[in-house]
Amino acid sequence: MPELLITIIIGLIGGLAVGLQGPLSGIMSRTLGPNSATFIIHFSGALASGLLLLLARGENIRQWREVPWYALVSGVLGVILYLTFSHTLPRIGATGAIALLIMAQLSLTVVIDHFGWFGVLQRSIDLTKLVGAGLLLAGAYLLVRQPGA
Repeated sequence: MPELLITIIIGLIGGLAVGLQGPLSGIMSRTLGPNSATFIIHFSGALASGLLLLLARGENIRQWREVPWYALVSGVLGVILYLTFSHTLPRIGATGAIALLIMAQLSLTVVIDHFGWFGVLQRSIDLTKLVGAGLLLAGAYLLVRQPGA
């Protein structure tokens, strides 16, 4: 199977996971409260990650000190993500919450790509990307707005 096709399939699986993750975390947040839900979500994720790490025989975990300090806040960003889901999901639904997430995520990553921050491949912003970002913004608005507004 060509490498690009495998990459696309893996990306789609990740998208499906995020699509399920929002509503499922919303159930937990409504039942337990946002902080309890966030703790359980991250605890179960840590257990799953630990199991994968054991299966990979520790991978390169001993080199964690070589990671730039700012990369170590990724877990905190995950907590922010779940807390924002806890707020947005019950108010605007799964579609609206995911639309806002994707719009903000892609807008930021266009800038990250443009400057090549964090060691990513530098890809300049051009008219096509600006039009795409504008369409994302318009799409997110249409998905989030109240009917009849």
